[in-house]
Amino acid sequence: MFQLVLSLLVAVAVAERPPLSYDAPAPHTSSPVQQIPIIRDERVHPAADGTYSFDVETGDGIVRSESGGPGGAQQGTVSFTFQDGQVFEIQFVANDNGYQPQSPFLPVAPAFLYPVPAHALEQIERDRLELEARAREEQRQSSSQGQATPSRHYGQPQ
Repeated sequence: MFQLVLSLLVAVAVAERPPLSYDAPAPHTSSPVQQIPIIRDERVHPAADGTYSFDVETGDGIVRSESGGPGGAQQGTVSFTFQDGQVFEIQFVANDNGYQPQSPFLPVAPAFLYPVPAHALEQIERDRLELEARAREEQRQSSSQGQATPSRHYGQPQ
């Protein structure tokens, strides 16, 4: 009897499981797909020195411009209009200092409620001077040895 009940439960579970399929999902025909035209697409493909640029504008008001040069530095803008008519724009620079966006829409950290204590500022300055002295010493040693030695960065074990 136990085997019969177990077999019946397995048969029901297998029958209710959807069949495995590797087919692509069926397209949803209930919502129409809107094609957004590209109004402007101007590109300067990378030159031998790595310089490039592009300007793209779509029919729904999205505008993207970017350019870059040797060494990987890039700058550009992105803009579009919100449904309430407000225009969003962000400008950015990406270089050795990282990605640096600028926009009035970006959140801004609140100002410190209290001033930084003097002893903390003194410690920060002392650390900065120590790092500079260490870098000068490493550079002096590597130039006197005639070979470059890897420099240590703040936070690395010595």
